[in-house]
Amino acid sequence: MTPALDRSPPLSLRTDVTGWHLLEPEHLLHNIAEALTPEFAGIFGPETIEAYVADAYQRIAHEARIKTYLPTLTARIAQAALIERARTQKDIHMTTTPEVLFVCVHNQGRSQMAAALLAHHAAGRVHVRSAGSAPADSVNPAVVEVMAEVGIDISQEFPKKLLTEDVAASDVVITMGCGDACPIFPGKRYEDWALNDPSGKGPDAVREIRDEIDQRVQKLLAELVAGTEAPVG
Repeated sequence: MTPALDRSPPLSLRTDVTGWHLLEPEHLLHNIAEALTPEFAGIFGPETIEAYVADAYQRIAHEARIKTYLPTLTARIAQAALIERARTQKDIHMTTTPEVLFVCVHNQGRSQMAAALLAHHAAGRVHVRSAGSAPADSVNPAVVEVMAEVGIDISQEFPKKLLTEDVAASDVVITMGCGDACPIFPGKRYEDWALNDPSGKGPDAVREIRDEIDQRVQKLLAELVAGTEAPVG
């Protein structure tokens, strides 16, 4: 029986990384590799995972603006690269859980809301990530506010740079005004959602954008899970 790849949530959602950015690089990389190992058990050995983590760290450590996010970003890049490598190995069976990537320019508004709403409605049936072609320093406070109104806390989220690995590891890529920034891979589903940018807008306008995104997200979710759920009874 060939192993199945369990696409786990991002490191920050399943491991407490508080204080990891203060560790020496050697210990930081060890902790990240150790945290990723269960996800790839039976697929990649510890040495391979450690190599991918080290490569990810080297790519971003010198330009990371906020060191607190370095562990999460390193894990995210390594995880996406390992998933893509696993998909190219014919003896690896991927799980049926769809992987969705939302992309906008700054990853501080539309893509953050879309990712949070899809994750909320999917309840584990879909894995979600978001990124920006030119990420801002922080998430739009008005976006955090209107998401809290519907019971979704994104106060700990932060803008992330779009990486080729993110697109390669995704099944569905939804862009919002930055479609040209996404590399094109065969076999992916690409959509561009025409949505107003919440930047500089007040809560009422941001609520309207949130609600439109929510409608689109729920339609997307219905399409994604239609063929993956076993019939009841």
